[in-house]
Amino acid sequence: MYPEYLVAPMREELTRVGFEELKDADAVTNAIESEGTVFVMVNSVCGCAAGMARPAARAAVQNEKHPDKLVTVFAGMETEAVNKARAYMLPYPPSSPAMALFKNGKLVHMIERHQIEGRPAQMIADNLIGAFEQYC
Repeated sequence: MYPEYLVAPMREELTRVGFEELKDADAVTNAIESEGTVFVMVNSVCGCAAGMARPAARAAVQNEKHPDKLVTVFAGMETEAVNKARAYMLPYPPSSPAMALFKNGKLVHMIERHQIEGRPAQMIADNLIGAFEQYC
């Protein structure tokens, strides 16, 4: 677990653009299994989350077509919520940061850490926007 004062600004980067923080397994289940599209961002303290993943997520959700729900869990903080979200992301291995798009409870698009590292935020955002255009 990280000190809350350390992660608070990282959480706020997403919540200020409409992401809801999910703090327990039930909240994750309710969000992902809801009707419509749900974008799940597994947030992290790592540099690739700060420099690429969060900026990409913020940019992508500004697209005209975007998911019905925007939610986030924070790796290293709310373990129960993160583990539940990762269970829905199987067969992909645990990854943080990570981004997943669900439609009517089914995983339809996934971006793992190795697809985030070393790539410009706009490239990742374009990938997400393509998925939003297709599924939302």
